[in-house]
Amino acid sequence: MNFEQSWAAFLERERKTAKGRRLERLMADLTGEKKMFETVLWPVFRSFDGFSLEYELKSTSGVSIFVDALYHPLRLAFESEGFVPHAENITRDRFAFERMRIRTLALYGYKYIPFSWDELDRKAESCQRYLYEFLGRYTGSDDPSLQELTVYEREVLRYALRVNRPIQMRDVLFCLGVKKDAGRHVLKRLMAKRIIRPSGRGRQKIRAYVLDDRAYNYVL
Repeated sequence: MNFEQSWAAFLERERKTAKGRRLERLMADLTGEKKMFETVLWPVFRSFDGFSLEYELKSTSGVSIFVDALYHPLRLAFESEGFVPHAENITRDRFAFERMRIRTLALYGYKYIPFSWDELDRKAESCQRYLYEFLGRYTGSDDPSLQELTVYEREVLRYALRVNRPIQMRDVLFCLGVKKDAGRHVLKRLMAKRIIRPSGRGRQKIRAYVLDDRAYNYVL
């Protein structure tokens, strides 16, 4: 599917699972969010897998905050910011609230990556280059030993190393924040690359996976 078709399917999926204030936001004008995906996120990721739109978080005081786009596998918070609502006409209370939002994201372990409307409109390629460079440094893809792995595959490998036990499908879904079909695809690719193998002797119904010896070549 092209971007317009993929965006429509993504938006419909997000609306079906949303409720309350999040649903209200998803039903409102999403011009800024759509432009950010179309000009930067879609060209880089080529997929909406792992993303949530208008994601809701609670601050330490119980106040709801919303993030334009959250990428779960790498805990990245993307925002499209217009000059007028975010700078030109901002009040003291709104300025303080925006600082609280950024602190809340940091508290939850998210990296905050904002783009201005002018950047998206006039400097999209520069924004894409930044994101490519950021992903390269953040995921370790500059390391030759990791170049043949996708972002998802690297994250599952790191997760398996961190927990130091056999992993199951639910671990992959938790780690990546994707649907079961996408998780199954990642596991199949890791098995094909001999990075993971089934745990135990059974092969008909694989319930858990362990790291193959070859996996350690990617991190040592």
